[in-house]
Amino acid sequence: MDTMDIGKKLVALCKESKFDECMKQLYSKDIVSIEAQAMPGMPQEVRGMEAVLAKGKGWEAAHEIHSAQTEGPYPHGDRFAVHFIFDVTNKQMKRRMKMDEIALYTVKDGKIVKEEFFYTGG
Repeated sequence: MDTMDIGKKLVALCKESKFDECMKQLYSKDIVSIEAQAMPGMPQEVRGMEAVLAKGKGWEAAHEIHSAQTEGPYPHGDRFAVHFIFDVTNKQMKRRMKMDEIALYTVKDGKIVKEEFFYTGG
């Protein structure tokens, strides 16, 4: 698959809330995931498939998802961006919030090798 095919597949899987499947199918085993900022109990940068899957599971366990929107992909060479909007409640803080973020994905050899998230702080 080329970069645009990978982007379209990622968006389709995310729209179906198949986040683990998305990672397992499209990510390199050496994936690097970088958040805009470090969060409590989570480093800003995570490396490797197991660590990225664990990060995703941790986020899902900590939040009740009321709705999710996924738009894109927006291609640019070997990269593409995706716009995510989530309406979630943080279970520990019992605070409902809207999360609006852009994710930038880099593709190499038919797999996503880096994901970077852009958003404003909490």
